[in-house]
Amino acid sequence: MTRPVPLLLLLVGLLFFFALGNHELQGSTEARVAGIAMAMHLDNDWVVPRLFQEPFLEKPPLSLWLDAGAIRLFGASTGAVRLASAFAGLFSVMLLYGMLRTFGRPKTLAFSAALILATMASYWGNVRGVGEDSLLSLGVTTALLAFYQAVRPDREGSSTWAWALFAAGMVIATLSKGVLGLAMPGIVIFVYLVSISLMDKRLSIGDWLKPALFTLLALLPLVIWLGFLFQRDGMQAVGEVLLTNSVGRFSGSFVEAGHYEPFYYYLVKLPEAFLPWNILVYLGLWHFRKSLVRNRYRLFFSVWLVAQFTLLTLASSKRTVYLMALTPAAAVLAAEYVRVLLAWLKEHKPALYAHHRRVIGAVFTLAIACYLTAAFWFAPKADVRHSFVPVISEIQTLRDQGKNVVLFQPNERIAGASVFYLRAYLPILRTEPQLRSYLTANPGNVALVDRTEQLQEKVTVTKQMSINRQPYYFIEQ
Repeated sequence: MTRPVPLLLLLVGLLFFFALGNHELQGSTEARVAGIAMAMHLDNDWVVPRLFQEPFLEKPPLSLWLDAGAIRLFGASTGAVRLASAFAGLFSVMLLYGMLRTFGRPKTLAFSAALILATMASYWGNVRGVGEDSLLSLGVTTALLAFYQAVRPDREGSSTWAWALFAAGMVIATLSKGVLGLAMPGIVIFVYLVSISLMDKRLSIGDWLKPALFTLLALLPLVIWLGFLFQRDGMQAVGEVLLTNSVGRFSGSFVEAGHYEPFYYYLVKLPEAFLPWNILVYLGLWHFRKSLVRNRYRLFFSVWLVAQFTLLTLASSKRTVYLMALTPAAAVLAAEYVRVLLAWLKEHKPALYAHHRRVIGAVFTLAIACYLTAAFWFAPKADVRHSFVPVISEIQTLRDQGKNVVLFQPNERIAGASVFYLRAYLPILRTEPQLRSYLTANPGNVALVDRTEQLQEKVTVTKQMSINRQPYYFIEQ
C-alpha cells in the first residue's frame, strides 16, 4: 500500500457521497431538521431556529447553519441538506487515519481502522442523513484525538497545534449538541486523567488545567450565539437550550422530549451497535484489558468507549444514534485486535497468513459494494414507505386547484417536510374550534390531520395516505 491517503479518500468519498441525493427525506429527524434549515433560509434568521413557525431550541444551530447555507448555495435538494453530515464523516475518518499515524501506528493499521470506521453500518447510515449527530461525532473525535496527542508521554515536539485542534473540536461539539457536546469528550478526559493519576500515584495539575482552559476558550462561540438568543427571546430561551433540552433530557425531567428507555437499552443494542465489526470490537476490548496499565494508548481508546457508553446509559433519553461518538474508539480497538490475530496467524499458521491481504481486501470490497448497492438501489426503494413526497404532492395539487390547505396539530415530521418541499409555510391550526371555523368558512377548504378519532364532530375524509404506518387524512367539512 504505497499511497494510502488518496485511496482512503477515494473509498470514503464513494461511501459517503455516492447517490447521496437520490432518495427523499426519510424518518423524523431528516424531515424535521431539513424543514428547520429551510425555514432559516426563507426567513434569513440565523439566530433562532424555527419549527411550526415557533422557536425550536433543542440544540445549538451549527448543523442548521450549514444545511441552510447548502440550500442557499446548491438549492433545496435532499443532497444539499445531507452534505454537512457527509463531509463531517469524511473529515472524521481522514482525521482518525492522520492522528493514528501521528501516534506512531503503522500505515496498514491506521488505514484499516479508518476504513472500519467508514464501513460501520450505523456510522455509514448516519453520515448520509440530515442531522447534527455526524457533526457531534466529528467534534468529539477531533477533541479527543487532539487531547491524547497533547498529553501522550511519547509525544515529540510542541503540543500547541494539538491544543488548538482540541479547541476546534470542542467548538464543533458544543455548537452541535450543547451540553452533551461538552459532556461526551469531558467524561473521557476526566476518567483517563483519573486513571493515569492513580497509576502514576501523582497528580499533574497541568494535565487537568490545560483541557479545562482550552474548553473555556472553545465555549466562546456558543456563548456568543446564546448572547444573541438572549437579546431576541430572553433568558427563557437560553434556559431551554442549556437546561430543558440538555440537563432535562439527561435527568428525565423534560418528559416531552421522549426517547426514554430503560437503563439496559444500550446493552440490548450492543449486538448491532458496531456492525459488521462488533465481534472484533468486543474481543479487542476484552483482550487488551490486562495491558491497559502498561499501554496508555490502549487505555485511552478503551476509556473512550467505556466511559461514553456509561454516560449514555445513565441518561434517561436514549437513541441508538447517540452511540455514534463511540465508533472511532471502537474502530481503533477492532483494528488493533486484528493486528494481534494476524501476528498469531503468522507465528502458528503461516500458510493462512500468506493469504491475509487478499482476504482482508475481499472483506472490505464486499462491505463497500454492499453499501454502494444500498445507496443506489435500496434507499430509493424505501421512499415507497418512508417518503413524505406523496403527501406533499397532494397538498400542492390541491393548492394548484385553488383550494386552501392547512395543517391541524401537525407532528414535527410533516411540519418540517412541508416547509422543505413547498419552500413556504402552510397555516397551522391548534384547536378544534379554529379547525371548525376554517372548514365552514369555505366548502373547498382542506385540512391535513394525522388523527381523526380525537375530533368531536364528524368530518369528511377526502383522501387517506400513509407514511411508515403513520396515517394522514385530508378532511373537509
